[in-house]
Amino acid sequence: MSNPPAEDEVEQAARLRVAIARLARLLRQRTMGGLTPSQLSCLTSVERLEPVRLADLAAFEAVAPPTLTRIVAALVEIGMVERQADPDDARAARITTTAAGRAALQLVREERTAFLSDRLNALADEDRARLPHLVELLEHLAEAAPSEQGRVDISTS
Repeated sequence: MSNPPAEDEVEQAARLRVAIARLARLLRQRTMGGLTPSQLSCLTSVERLEPVRLADLAAFEAVAPPTLTRIVAALVEIGMVERQADPDDARAARITTTAAGRAALQLVREERTAFLSDRLNALADEDRARLPHLVELLEHLAEAAPSEQGRVDISTS
């Protein structure tokens, strides 16, 4: 049986939560390639899972199938994804990312990385020296728990 966290550990967890949320918000405010947050999330998931069936994508994104169908239709219309017949099920479709979709995701990632790089370069030398350990720690914290393995957070984009 483990001991409950100490009060200072709870405070540190709260401060970490707030800092991560603020940083995530700053990143989301960077370019989104002309996409809505829902479209960007969906496009990121399609790229990760492709080719993916609509039902599987809806489950992965944790949205209702009709909502996802509208999002995918918008992405098809602007040329970010393609919808193709599922060779295993004539009633279903598989979604894949187009070259334009991959380019849009690359642009978003590059701009968000550049934003973070600029912020990191503004840090004092001793703080930058601690970054490799901090990044490793954050990666460890961000590893998906078994119950969360099906979700992708757009902040990974």
